[in-house]
Amino acid sequence: MRGVTRRALTAVSITGLAAATLAVPVTATATPPSGVTGEILWQQTVGDTDIVYRKITIQPGGTTGWHFHDGNLLARVAEGTLDHFGSDCKSDGHYAKGSVFREPDHQVHIGRNLTGKPIVLLVYYFNPKGAPLSEDAANPGCSFQ
Repeated sequence: MRGVTRRALTAVSITGLAAATLAVPVTATATPPSGVTGEILWQQTVGDTDIVYRKITIQPGGTTGWHFHDGNLLARVAEGTLDHFGSDCKSDGHYAKGSVFREPDHQVHIGRNLTGKPIVLLVYYFNPKGAPLSEDAANPGCSFQ
């Protein structure tokens, strides 16, 4: 290995070690949804905003999992009753059929179906262009998921 200095070999070794360290899998702390299905009914991009209209069904005992949105959303409960909780673990809404509610951007929350009947939500998302509809979040320390 003529012409290769000890300093160059050390730099390559450190770079390789750093890359290997970054590739080590870590345990996920997100709480995935359960019993939830979604169907996009309509979508359009206007300027820098993606507008998506989506039907979400949450089965009895189902949960959205802890998550947040990069934009705002406006939802109407078409069927059932949704229990909604914020990152302080307190209920911030009990939404029956016909109720409308808003979820502000970047606020961690969870929706739960604590009833024996499915919930159907009709939701408008107003997200930054290209943003996902929601992003998983870790349970903030609540006794439920």
